[in-house]
Amino acid sequence: MKRRILVATTNPGKLAELSDLLGTVNQQIEWCCLKSFPHVSEVVEDGRTFVENAQKKALGYAQATGLWTIADDSGLVVDALNGEPGVYSARYAADVCPSDNRKDIDIANTQKVLIHLKDTPDKDRTARFMCSLCLAAPGAILLETEGAVEGMINHSPVGENGFGYDPIFYIPSLNQTAAQLDHQEKNRISHRGHAIAKLKPLLENLLEKK
Repeated sequence: MKRRILVATTNPGKLAELSDLLGTVNQQIEWCCLKSFPHVSEVVEDGRTFVENAQKKALGYAQATGLWTIADDSGLVVDALNGEPGVYSARYAADVCPSDNRKDIDIANTQKVLIHLKDTPDKDRTARFMCSLCLAAPGAILLETEGAVEGMINHSPVGENGFGYDPIFYIPSLNQTAAQLDHQEKNRISHRGHAIAKLKPLLENLLEKK
């Protein structure tokens, strides 16, 4: 019998990405997302770290639905900005961008980072995308993993793929920004991809025991 697991998102793309990267593990799982639970209240992400937010979401939605729940929190960490945008990555420019349109918000967030770094020399523009993943049952954390990808902040946006900060996140080893990568390559090297790759053997083992 398959284990039903909730992915704490309303974004079908995230669910598809997780399923794609977990490969054969999917044979033991029936996936669902928050769209199947419209009555469940949103869990507020007010943690101070990615780990805290992932834990809070996983535990909160597991308790509300009775299902094992996978949640993640991720974002951009810029060294010259003392770790900002960090857990505020999705709403970094909320003070200057009243729009609810995701594309407008992404552009405003990106521009805020570039403005703050305008006088920062190349060698000090180091940054990384980070992701924390948490799998929880009602009342208990079952598994946790983290992933990261190192890079630099470009001086201007480059590339049409991806979203968020991808156009300004330059990856020296690939000589491209994240927004220049195709979907498959991005999944392979991404912070979320690394976290899911670490989760895969742990989840396989856990499912065998349960």
